[in-house]
Amino acid sequence: MTPGFDDPSDAYLVERLLEMLAIPSITGFTDELSRYLCAELQALGVEFQLTRRGSIIARVPGKSGHRYARAVVNHLDTIGATVKALKPNGRLAIAPVGTWSSRFAEGGRVTVFTSSGAYRGQVLPLLASGHAFNEEVDRLPISWNQIEVRVNERAETQQDLRALGVEVGDYVAFDADPEVSSSGYISARHLDNKAGAAALLCALKQIRQERLEPEIDLHAIFTVTEEVGTGAGATLSDRVSEFVGIDIGPVAPGQNARETGVTICAQDTSGPYDFHLRRKLTQLCRSNNIPYQVDVFRYYYSDANSAVTAGHDVHDALLTFGTDATHGYERTHMDSLRALVRLLVAYSASTPVFPARLSGRREFPHQIESQESAQ
Repeated sequence: MTPGFDDPSDAYLVERLLEMLAIPSITGFTDELSRYLCAELQALGVEFQLTRRGSIIARVPGKSGHRYARAVVNHLDTIGATVKALKPNGRLAIAPVGTWSSRFAEGGRVTVFTSSGAYRGQVLPLLASGHAFNEEVDRLPISWNQIEVRVNERAETQQDLRALGVEVGDYVAFDADPEVSSSGYISARHLDNKAGAAALLCALKQIRQERLEPEIDLHAIFTVTEEVGTGAGATLSDRVSEFVGIDIGPVAPGQNARETGVTICAQDTSGPYDFHLRRKLTQLCRSNNIPYQVDVFRYYYSDANSAVTAGHDVHDALLTFGTDATHGYERTHMDSLRALVRLLVAYSASTPVFPARLSGRREFPHQIESQESAQ
């Protein structure tokens, strides 16, 4: 059992999270993590489909048969980098995969994956020695053009790098460096969104162990291209009427997200989430005594957005676990992940917001009436 976590559910969640953090899964380099998830779903006795690109669609049958379904969606891919150029000094210029600042790349320990093998290294600023450059080190701009990867091999020229098999386009994976404290805090790179994946696995485990039958078919979907904006565009069945994404909730000044409870996103860069589904989720939190808060994310995009952009006609919502220093050295708390698991289980057992197919205007909802009835 994981030290500091006596509850079997907590131990399962943390153990799965640490195992996933040890598997590099930059967007475009996710096959090994997809294989891991398939093995875990098989161990849980959950049926699944693996798509060509590596997304996973798991299914837990509901009471209503296969007429319609709801999807809970989490992404497996993470930010990272690729080799942009082999430099004359034997080092590597890199370009980001996903949207993140080079400020958080500096100092990172990395693995460079080539077609012939893997090499360890570290990301350094161009001027990396205070003894050699003095205050000039502090005057370097923050830019991906101002950092480089020092490979831990004899490589002092471009020819040396080529001899190692290093090529432009090779993936550069950043170590997660996880740390789990006895106080319940978990810090690491790539909690986005492996902590969400661990929470979803934990919810599926609870549903299976307690022989819970979802109200309608539950599709637990793990996507592999969210960090570049296309995650859930092609993974939804036309029977899916509700889409609930799982992701990080940025904890920062001016934000309402917290590292405790579930943070429900009302709006992000793409606009508001579905009024009715969001209110349903807040009602589930209140009726099940699940701590929660609602927030608006200013610079944010999720799998739900990619699904709607791709043309899926679904009610969409976003559930998040509060995360400090997103896309950097991230930190969350078990309280937030526990609350997320509880809400996912409660949601799976709840009735749909509306019928999958509205027959006409009479069945179409009134938002004002819906608001009054929710009070």
